[in-house]
Amino acid sequence: MALHSQDKITSLAGLLTMRRNQKITENQSATPNPAKWHKAGLQRITRYLARFAPVHIPIAYKLAIILTILIGAGMGLLGMVIVSNQSELLRDQINSFGEAMVDHLSESSKEMVLSDDVLSLMVLVSNLGKNENVLGSVIYSHEGKLLAHSGRLPVHDINKLYAQSEQFAEKYYAVEWSDYAEDGERIDVISYLTPIVYQNLTAGHALVTYSKASLTQALRETISAITAVTIFMVMLGIITAYFLGKRISRPIHYLMDASRAIHDGNYNFRISEKRNDEIGYLIHAFNNMATGLLEKTQVENAFSRFVSNKVAKQIMENLEQVQLGGKRVPATALFADIVGFTSLSEKLSAEDIAVLLNEYFSYIDTASKLYHGTIDKYMGDCAMIIFGVPEDDPDHKYNALSCAIMIQRLVERVNIIRIRENKTAIHFRIGVNSGEMLAGNMGSNDRMQYTVVGEAVNLAARLHSVAERGQIIITDFMVRDPDVESRIIANRHDSIRLRGIAEPVTTYVLNDLIAEDSQRINAQIEEILAQRNVA
Repeated sequence: MALHSQDKITSLAGLLTMRRNQKITENQSATPNPAKWHKAGLQRITRYLARFAPVHIPIAYKLAIILTILIGAGMGLLGMVIVSNQSELLRDQINSFGEAMVDHLSESSKEMVLSDDVLSLMVLVSNLGKNENVLGSVIYSHEGKLLAHSGRLPVHDINKLYAQSEQFAEKYYAVEWSDYAEDGERIDVISYLTPIVYQNLTAGHALVTYSKASLTQALRETISAITAVTIFMVMLGIITAYFLGKRISRPIHYLMDASRAIHDGNYNFRISEKRNDEIGYLIHAFNNMATGLLEKTQVENAFSRFVSNKVAKQIMENLEQVQLGGKRVPATALFADIVGFTSLSEKLSAEDIAVLLNEYFSYIDTASKLYHGTIDKYMGDCAMIIFGVPEDDPDHKYNALSCAIMIQRLVERVNIIRIRENKTAIHFRIGVNSGEMLAGNMGSNDRMQYTVVGEAVNLAARLHSVAERGQIIITDFMVRDPDVESRIIANRHDSIRLRGIAEPVTTYVLNDLIAEDSQRINAQIEEILAQRNVA
């Protein structure tokens, strides 16, 4: 009672706080708040991205990832800027050098071109070719005719070279192309062109070719240096963040281990560490929660031994709604009891009878679970099983009949084994009926039981009382049911009069199911017996 009073006080305080916060929120929402809108948008984006996030990432890894991204992004941007600037600087330097060389070749060859002194031109380009940076030099006439050349010679004529080139100064052009060495190795080169002009007339064209190896090598060295520094900084950031995160998150790992233990069903797990901070408060709250879960589990385990698991689960999940009463539902009831139990109990001791009943009832319980049935109660040597409640089952009629077939076949197999062991064999008789029933809590406020009552239940109980050993008696109502008729094999039994029922009831004996379902039941029986090591 004290706990209930405390819960009421806590709930009342929470309700007053919620109403006060609601009034504050209404007053604040009277005026537009752009910052609030922006925050709401960020929250929506965060919730969307959270769908793709892993279930759990340690804090140490999160810090390492964040620092790695920041350092990597920063170093990457810095590297891009450095590489871009270095590339531009090297290109400007080689362009300046190329401009100077091709301009020197143009000025030196001007008079030779005008005088058509090919021999002097050959000497000029040969001397220029001695420069280790120059791969080739060419002098063209104004018509594009080759006058003299030394080293590598472009395959295209002068007009195509100009068309493919890029002008980088007033009268200077650069064109990139590829050539191949004698061993087949590719060589990337760049050629500089300029017209040979004399008194505003184009007398010819000069071309000097250089290797791009120096430019490429310089860029590679720059990129390698930046990459090495970036990798070093990233690794340093990862290591620092990891150990920092491990130190910060160590107390949280205790809670994680404890939550795993609780998830695995170890409700006796407790965190022994004492702290006087927020984590200490969480540890204390966790230990209290574990104690409550242990008590709840103990109650559920004890409760489920007296009622079915389905009923126990339903009651435990709706403790505040446990009350007398019920509702009408379509369901099926199955009654199964032992033939000649009275005479059998006179021959065996009470202990032997208890062992015998427990063995057979355990098989009945297994069969009922396979076909979504619920053990309603055991009444001496009789078991009552209901289908379609407390959980809805649209195929409850056929499941009840399948369960009845399995029970009889299981009993036959168990009897064979018991006879082989010189034990007493017993036989069951079963009655099954379907219809509208009242399902709910019956009894008094101090003592109630979840069960089903109604004429359909009473008829099922009467049917099993008229059945003979090994028989399953059902009504013609079930035989004619469209969901059942084509799936069972049944023979007409009798039209019998039952106490309390005015009209005779036409009954049938259920012999079997369709071949496919009958074979499935046989396979399930083999599996059940194999699991119990009694096959």
